[in-house]
Amino acid sequence: MFTGIVEELGEVTAIEDLGDSSRFRLRGPVVTEGAKHGDSIAVNGVCLTVVEFGDGEFTADVMAETLNRSSLGALETGSRVNLERPMAVGDRLGGHIVQGHVDGTGTIIERKPSENWEIVKISLPADLTRYVVEKGSITVDGVSLTVVDAGPDYFTISLIPTTLALTTLGIKQSGDPVNLEVDVIAKYVERLLGADAEESAK
Repeated sequence: MFTGIVEELGEVTAIEDLGDSSRFRLRGPVVTEGAKHGDSIAVNGVCLTVVEFGDGEFTADVMAETLNRSSLGALETGSRVNLERPMAVGDRLGGHIVQGHVDGTGTIIERKPSENWEIVKISLPADLTRYVVEKGSITVDGVSLTVVDAGPDYFTISLIPTTLALTTLGIKQSGDPVNLEVDVIAKYVERLLGADAEESAK
């Protein structure tokens, strides 16, 4: 489990095409400190498994399913990425519960800079709109954020200077894809309410 508090702005140093998958090599001295084979690291909000590590870098295999359903397939050598290690038991939950399981991708529609923050508008896939509410939580490229406005096919977020400086959301532009993970609690509530409705109909 992650919290959506990015620890490090890393970099893709190599991508090896394996046919039905790819092997990514990523630089992240902070997240690789104390790393072990099989550990999990979230890369732009996608939970990946460490295969090899050393000298501040690690490799992870990314299946075709993940490449197709997330924005990782658009990464290139030199791309910057948000990195986060799983939350340790007993740590503070600084953001919200994040699984590292991307629900879909959105596209940055526009950015509106202000004096001390920036409003970013992002497209929202139709099958995710019911999970996104004003002042609710959403994960964008692995960053835990609060929804400012929830529209029929978009939502907006407000980015403070720290988020702009320390994550990929400070450098992504209109047209760029982003990974989205909605609040898992909303999905469980929907499933439970659906089950109750089915029982009542019997």
